[in-house]
Amino acid sequence: MIKIYGMPTCPYCDYVHEQVKGRKDEFEYINIGENIRNMSAFMRLRDTNPVFDHLKAIGDVGIPAFVFEDGRVSVDPADAGLIEYGAPAACSLEDHKSGLKGC
Repeated sequence: MIKIYGMPTCPYCDYVHEQVKGRKDEFEYINIGENIRNMSAFMRLRDTNPVFDHLKAIGDVGIPAFVFEDGRVSVDPADAGLIEYGAPAACSLEDHKSGLKGC
């Protein structure tokens, strides 16, 4: 199972979250804004994993973040077989929420 750290106020996270809804056997979406336990788990990951070094240097939070079963960490949705918000294959967030086919 792939863990995804994100929060609903992040459009990139929201786009990823919509893609994994109903796929609980493959993905666990962890809302870091839901409670301090989730935020702390993400902060420990972010503070100790070099994947986030560049993102921290430019002031980025680093979500959505993906943690794979083997412990590998990525911030690229494609590594989890998902489409990144704003990618050529992506529709707009508004289209997606409106139920546009193919989103």
